[in-house]
Amino acid sequence: MLTFQGQQLGNQNGGEQGLRDQPRTPQEKESRCCFYGAGTILSLVMYGILQERILTPGYRDEYYWEVPVFVEGAITLAICTRVAAVVMAVVMVAIRQESYRNSAPLWKYFIVSFATLFASSCQYECLKYMCFIFQTWGKATKMIPVMLWGFYLSGKTYAFLSWIAAAPVTFGVINFITAGHTIVPEQDKLFRLTRNSLYGLGLLAVWLALEGLTSTLQEKLFKEHKTSKWNQMLYINLLSTAVSLFTVVSMGYPGSSLLNLTPQQGFGRDMSLLSLSAVVGQYFVYSQVQEFGALVFAITMNVQQVVSILVSCISHGHGIDFMEFSALICFAAGLSHFSHHGLGVLEPPERDEQLLLDSENDAEMESAAARE
Repeated sequence: MLTFQGQQLGNQNGGEQGLRDQPRTPQEKESRCCFYGAGTILSLVMYGILQERILTPGYRDEYYWEVPVFVEGAITLAICTRVAAVVMAVVMVAIRQESYRNSAPLWKYFIVSFATLFASSCQYECLKYMCFIFQTWGKATKMIPVMLWGFYLSGKTYAFLSWIAAAPVTFGVINFITAGHTIVPEQDKLFRLTRNSLYGLGLLAVWLALEGLTSTLQEKLFKEHKTSKWNQMLYINLLSTAVSLFTVVSMGYPGSSLLNLTPQQGFGRDMSLLSLSAVVGQYFVYSQVQEFGALVFAITMNVQQVVSILVSCISHGHGIDFMEFSALICFAAGLSHFSHHGLGVLEPPERDEQLLLDSENDAEMESAAARE
């Protein structure tokens, strides 16, 4: 059973309370990391399956079954999940008696929220041009953007083997592309790597860059401003909702097609489940980034990719041929090697360095007192 030591209600500083919630022993750290990882994988697998169900030609009119109903307005879908996350954050801030004031400057929250929203929009739009399995494979390269952003923004350095281990994963993605299953299955007989699928590849590239940026920026907010996960979740999703509403109004798209689908095809049920899985997933993601950093989270996401591929194949009938199976083996081998080296980083980001600095400062103060 996981224990959350040092939790005190009535604390007005969510960051300090989050630090007291940090695991103390190595066994507890490993258990907490596995717990967050499993929660992230399960919730995001459900999120991905529901997302594919909603955004690919799966909904058909109640009276005209031969006419597919395409869901338009990806930003409108994002609003539903953001509002659910805001409600959850407001409730949890009240329960934990944290302050509702922003722990970090609003402009920093805005950068994260804008990047998160734009990444979600690219992800939704990408599903219109390529199947969920390929999108999942592409997302497996997220660890490379995370490492690059960490180096650029935080000055982090990674072992040479960490970069080398990314090669089999990248090769697996390229192998999957050459197999020809990059687009929505219903369109596969019409074309393969054409203008539409190339547009989907562009959306995927932008999405990967923004995904790596957001987790790195969130890690910096946790370290520099000692924010709590609920404070981040509240303001990032609140600002994302505001930007989404502004975008929807400016584009003149009220989301009426989404409302029309609700009473006909169980769309309300699927959107409720999508929002629930998104909120639960955000909790586990924020928790893991706060305690273990963006790189460990990227490793968790790679494990989630394999699970998502297998679940999608079973539930949606996506076939995997020999070449794609070989790519899966190559991907798993690279992931196993990378995870073996990466999972050793179970300390909260830069905690060892901070303890070293604190000990050096204490030693300097003691020596100064001795001289006096």
